[in-house]
Amino acid sequence: MAVTPRPEVAAAALRRTHTVFNQAPELVGADLFSGNQPLVEATVREGAPWIAERATTLGRIVGGEPLRWGFEANENTPVLHTHDRYGNRIDEVEFHPAWHRLMALSVEHELHSLPWRSQQPGRHVARAAMYMTTMQAEAGFACPTTMTFAAVPALRSTPELAAQWEPLVTATSYEPALVRATDKGSALAGMAMTEKQGGSDVRANTTVAQPLARFGLGPALAGPGAEYELTGHKWFCSAPMCDLFLVLAQAPEGLSCFVLPRILPDSTRNAFHIQRLKNKLGNRSNASSEIELDGAWAQMLGEPGRGVATIIEMVAHTRLDCTLGATAMMRLGVAQATHHAAHRSAFGALLADQPLMRNVLADLCVESEASTALAMRLARAYDDAEAGVEEAELFKRLATAVAKYWVCKRAPNHAFEAMECFGGNGYVEDSGMPRLYREAPLMSIWEGAGNVMALDVLRALARSPQARDVFLAEVREGAGADKRLDAHVARLSDELTGAGPGRAHGLEARARAITERMALALEASLLVRHAPAAVADAFCASRLGGEGGLEYGTLPASCDFGAIIERHRIPA
Repeated sequence: MAVTPRPEVAAAALRRTHTVFNQAPELVGADLFSGNQPLVEATVREGAPWIAERATTLGRIVGGEPLRWGFEANENTPVLHTHDRYGNRIDEVEFHPAWHRLMALSVEHELHSLPWRSQQPGRHVARAAMYMTTMQAEAGFACPTTMTFAAVPALRSTPELAAQWEPLVTATSYEPALVRATDKGSALAGMAMTEKQGGSDVRANTTVAQPLARFGLGPALAGPGAEYELTGHKWFCSAPMCDLFLVLAQAPEGLSCFVLPRILPDSTRNAFHIQRLKNKLGNRSNASSEIELDGAWAQMLGEPGRGVATIIEMVAHTRLDCTLGATAMMRLGVAQATHHAAHRSAFGALLADQPLMRNVLADLCVESEASTALAMRLARAYDDAEAGVEEAELFKRLATAVAKYWVCKRAPNHAFEAMECFGGNGYVEDSGMPRLYREAPLMSIWEGAGNVMALDVLRALARSPQARDVFLAEVREGAGADKRLDAHVARLSDELTGAGPGRAHGLEARARAITERMALALEASLLVRHAPAAVADAFCASRLGGEGGLEYGTLPASCDFGAIIERHRIPA
């Protein structure tokens, strides 16, 4: 016979079942810059100690409300409006207010412009520290931020266009309205390079550019600053709500680069038609689009037929930011995983005290620190190159391709392993880990996927033996600190200088392996010089010494897991 409990007993039992315990508190209110010890140290080491106060202020801001803005911007994705209610073509993208808050935060803190506005030494290093800190709130805003930042070197190839646009794209006010940039005093820059038939092979572009003289803003003849009419289709146009775009098109002289504004000098809208927004795996807060140019007005940037050469500096800077972005994602994964493990118990002990979980966490921390060291060293190369240091220019050219390939390749599995540290909780959207997991592959695909980058490494080595020598000189600065690194560098040197077996046979097919070995050598060299012994030893043992496995969490048992984890965990 069933017994019906008294109402007050049933109510008490119900209340007990809703007692929440053994759940990690939400990681909010932390300083995401000062709590990242490897980044703080690298910022000073690579030449930008002056940014620490600003970065700390930003780190505290980002650790608060912007974390919520990131969720909101992804849950309320952009909406395309091609026409108004009367049938007029408008081609506008509507964003959630959280997106605009993130963009305003980025612009106000000069993430799009600091190296071009500041006269301080270490400007790229300073920006890198700020950029990586802010990206931990959300990655989508980084696309227009990066393209605006990277557009400046390309714009400078034509001084009259730089004089017109650079003050606008480096302004620190954010105004999303689709009006003439000179009227609002600021501008964001996008780019539209690839077409569906070519992808990374931009020389296969079929968009046509015909010279004209419509607004009287440039010379009637073809050349830098001249007016053109562009007609064609762009398969990927990033951030179509921007104010100007760098576009590749086939001029009579060959593939050329152009500056194309959304709003024309007479305040009418350019013939820039958004066909659809891409339904992407990740990066969902940001709009990526497919566009038609139907006689759109533009001005030539750089020399006729030299479009790739003109755009190459922009590409270099966007690849730098891909490295920074992937590093920021790794840092976010480490921060979240170590925080969760420090508060969650299983089998009678905190996860952070379980030997195997400690191995996983320490391995994730080692990867994050190696990427941070490499990313910040690369940022310094950009500062040194701008200062006229020839060796820095050579190192920058080669190391950008190496870092972009390797760091961005490591990010997706790093995000997956960090998510797995949460168990089932990590698979739930509220944790933020699925968004990190979906976001991670983008940095490897955008601006040159893995094969493109590995082949670019070979191209740089073939064109400049001096770049190879500068790169090897950098990694040899760690000589004598670890025998495993010394042996790795010796083998790499033989391979790069042609003394190793198989140099002349199948080099292209081995491009990924060569690039990987270069990246590991550079990361290890940086760590043995600058990181605590526990971190450097764990890296060399597992990545160079053959003592680690193919998955994270396979560090040798002799590694000091506790010291590594404690260095990377955000203080309570």
